[in-house]
Amino acid sequence: MSSWPASNWTAPAEFVILGFSGWPQGLRLLLFAFLLPLYLATLAGNLLILGLAVAEPALHTPMYFFLGALSAVEVAYTLVLTPRMLAGFLLPPAGLAVARSTCAAQMGLFVALGGAECLLLAAMALDRYLAICRPLYYPQLMSTGLCWGLLASCCAGGSILALGLTTAIFQLPFCQGGLVNHVFCDLPAVLLLACGDRQLQERVLLAACLLLLVLPLALILLSYTRVLVVILGVGGSAGRRKAFNTVASHLTVAVLHYGCATAMYARPLSSRSLEEDKLVSLIYINLTPLLYPAIYTLRNRDVQGALQRVLSGRTPGTVHQADGN
Repeated sequence: MSSWPASNWTAPAEFVILGFSGWPQGLRLLLFAFLLPLYLATLAGNLLILGLAVAEPALHTPMYFFLGALSAVEVAYTLVLTPRMLAGFLLPPAGLAVARSTCAAQMGLFVALGGAECLLLAAMALDRYLAICRPLYYPQLMSTGLCWGLLASCCAGGSILALGLTTAIFQLPFCQGGLVNHVFCDLPAVLLLACGDRQLQERVLLAACLLLLVLPLALILLSYTRVLVVILGVGGSAGRRKAFNTVASHLTVAVLHYGCATAMYARPLSSRSLEEDKLVSLIYINLTPLLYPAIYTLRNRDVQGALQRVLSGRTPGTVHQADGN
């Protein structure tokens, strides 16, 4: 409970995102110059994967359907967070003022897109499990309808949790002004400004972490454990190598995503340092989304081949014909 009197409990008309406004201007400009190319590379890489997944017939498979969906989510995710964060580096030390509705919308979109990403990674693990462990039934099980159904469920699950969390936080009164000590309207940073008893909101946040982080990660690890057992037990060396590379790529993405998210949100408010959270946010906002297209394109021969065909203007059939000559 807050020691502030109830008469001081207010609903600020706007919030001020402090970001790194307290840092020296030269350092902020250096960060802007470093992070802007990363942001543009992230957009380009994810848009490239999305475009290839849509335009290249050889990639019209469930695995690349989910990969294209993941890239689309990443594009939206970075558009929601990164431009305002970059603008904050160029503004005066007073911070970046945003309307209350804008802060709530940014928080909701962040949770919805982050939640959809968590569930999509689990759907990708399910796809790989069925493809490798149930190959005879895979075409019937992982149908086009099921793919779209899983995608819709992932987006709906993230949106429902986002609506619930955002509503639960913004219905609280605020007694400590609207100074958000973060680079965007993140849940813990805004929740710390609230007055009164916020234990219910903390429990809801931890429950959401359980649903979006712990359970999907457990399913992913179980699925890929079974996949690795099958890979090591059957098939030739070439097939094992290709399957193992696919699994390694997916596991790398999962560890990066769930590791950063768990470190940020699966903690009580009393143990938080917002200054440390801001530094960690630079990783999961700027670096992690960039690693996704890098991992999938640099380690994936199918994507590399599709890119080469698109750049050369050839179809898969003409490639095989040319290779045979």
